[in-house]
Amino acid sequence: MHHEDHRRPLIGITSYQDEAAWAVWRQRASLVPQTYVDAVSRAGGTPVLLPPQPGGAGHLLDVLDGLVLAGGPDVDPARYGAAADPRTGPPHPARDDWELTLLRGALDRDLPLLGVCRGMQLLNVALGGTLIQHLPDRSHQIVPAGFVRHRVDVADGSRAGDVLGTSAEVSCYHHQAVDRLGDGLRATAHSSDGTVEALELPGRRFALAVQWHPETDPDDPRLFHALVTASHRETAR
Repeated sequence: MHHEDHRRPLIGITSYQDEAAWAVWRQRASLVPQTYVDAVSRAGGTPVLLPPQPGGAGHLLDVLDGLVLAGGPDVDPARYGAAADPRTGPPHPARDDWELTLLRGALDRDLPLLGVCRGMQLLNVALGGTLIQHLPDRSHQIVPAGFVRHRVDVADGSRAGDVLGTSAEVSCYHHQAVDRLGDGLRATAHSSDGTVEALELPGRRFALAVQWHPETDPDDPRLFHALVTASHRETAR
């Protein structure tokens, strides 16, 4: 243990409850892709996994220094007042409940947060926005478990622009997208087809979400560095 470890911000990462297999076992598990853990660690944070559970969100948020809303399954369309499209995945009410509770609590505390893919869509829904349930041209998700590389244009003068510059090459995997923006949110990056690629809540310490998967790109740690930097208590609180 380094004597500096206690100064590394605690960064919560929301995670799955799903069927998983390891060794001779196949059973329900709480898990998250290792890429998220590695991205937080490389950026100078201490990752803490936050699987769906019935309570304790407030206590966790009081201890955590930052929050990552990880990618995952489709948000239940009932959360934004829509009927389910046939191509929308089955609902995951426990995860939706848990993450919406964490997200709203983080916003109440102005806790730094980074949303990834589903996490961006959840931020939009939490603030009253809606989603496009299926992108017809499939340009953002072509083959199962295969990321699509493309360029996004980033708004000048935004937090995303401060971190990434005017454009970035990113890795996407999603079939849904932001439609009507939630209250107070600003869309600060777009792909060439007009899809919203980043949302942020101005006036916050750090409230940024992206439609792509920055955790899969170890050569570009800038978003996770920005989150961890904003999460240092001695400089931000």
